[in-house]
Amino acid sequence: MSQLELKNISKSFGPVAALRGVDLDVKDGELVVFVGPSGCGKSTLLRIIAGLERATSGEVILDGKVVNDIAAADRGLAMVFQSYALYPHMSVRQNLSFGLENTDTPRAEIDSRVAEIARMLRIEELLNRKPRQLSGGQRQRVAIGRAMVRRPGIFLLDEPLSNLDAELRVSMRAELAALHNRLSATMIYVTHDQTEAMTLADRIVVLRDGQVEQIGTPLELYNRPVNRFVGGFIGAPHMNFLEGRFAGGEDGRARVELDGGHDLLLPVLARRAGEPVTIGIRPHQMEAGGGEGRAGIPVIVKLVEALGPETIIYAEAAGQRDIVAAVPGQRPVASGDRIVFTFDEKDLHAFDAEGRRIADAS
Repeated sequence: MSQLELKNISKSFGPVAALRGVDLDVKDGELVVFVGPSGCGKSTLLRIIAGLERATSGEVILDGKVVNDIAAADRGLAMVFQSYALYPHMSVRQNLSFGLENTDTPRAEIDSRVAEIARMLRIEELLNRKPRQLSGGQRQRVAIGRAMVRRPGIFLLDEPLSNLDAELRVSMRAELAALHNRLSATMIYVTHDQTEAMTLADRIVVLRDGQVEQIGTPLELYNRPVNRFVGGFIGAPHMNFLEGRFAGGEDGRARVELDGGHDLLLPVLARRAGEPVTIGIRPHQMEAGGGEGRAGIPVIVKLVEALGPETIIYAEAAGQRDIVAAVPGQRPVASGDRIVFTFDEKDLHAFDAEGRRIADAS
């Protein structure tokens, strides 16, 4: 197992800055997920850790040793790619053993490791097949096994599930989580899928435009996003944003007048009257009607997705952009209905004009 530290990592491709001053500590045995929109720098950062790219500035430190000048093959890391990168002319057994054969590992040890990994990943019956004879999920297991057989200090996984269909992606996600628990291995996982990040990670690193926006556990990011970007990126469906202005305070709470004529009381530090504010509310923290003593916003229903265990309601409110509520169960709601979305004001998030979280009132 290994620990990783990144100090002020920056990377430029000509005039384009792909990464800007990234600092990160990854603990031994931790599964850390890099997440962010396309082009945010997450794959570039992973390739710098692997030694496949060289940082323009900053230090990559493995187990206390700076490895910037150490070749990728000598860093003791193993990378699993989105494309699987299996050798098509080799059997599964040969794909698994190839890396060990190149390091002059004794044949008995190679066979023992391959058998162990095949048993762990449930691919024993596939050892004599070629990659073209495998399904996407089976190829992914082989790619992971090829990394595992080397017993690396850190596993680096670059969007390993993105080529799989939705159902297989869910099952492979569960298998990866179980594998991490069994191995207690240090893993760094890159994805653009925030659901993967939430379900797999011990900690998530949210990147945007080459910079770290927030680092924390999945629930820390979900419950206390440091800015509007993180609030909108983490969670599905995405957080709703309501525009308004501060209008004084009441009983230690800040009063907000929403565009469209509705008032809310927030447990946040009040700002100057008239100062703009964006209110965030998650779709799963809203209800369709009911809720005595709860705040509410009248809406007109535009679209309903009846999913069985929950109903997703897309609506519009006066003076606001579209609002989405994800309510439990099956609801008799249809397009064109006028209803009220209700919620607890304690569940609201407040962001200033620059998108930064406004501190809660103590």
